Amino acid sequence: MGKPDLEAVAQEVFTALADPSRREILAALAAGGPATATDLAGRLPISRQAIAKHLTLLADAGLVVAEQGERRRVRYRLDSAPMKVAQQFLAVLARDWDGPLAALEEHLR
Repeated sequence: MGKPDLEAVAQEVFTALADPSRREILAALAAGGPATATDLAGRLPISRQAIAKHLTLLADAGLVVAEQGERRRVRYRLDSAPMKVAQQFLAVLARDWDGPLAALEEHLR
């Protein structure tokens, strides 16, 4: 398997992070560690069904990983790898902007 397509992974991450409810879920997992959809529904002002849908999208983007827990309960934990790929994408984008912006600044002086 080759290197991930930075832009494609970043697109999925940005899409996942665009929704404030999904950001809340990620923050709750970061603060409290792995949790089930039911656990998260007890901590957040979001229904369990909505959390389950958001967790599916977050899992599709690779930001959370579903793990079988006891009594067939699925626990979700964070996976930072896609976020790191998105950061790399942004770093490349920023680097590509820095040269032309510096040239423009120099020209304007």
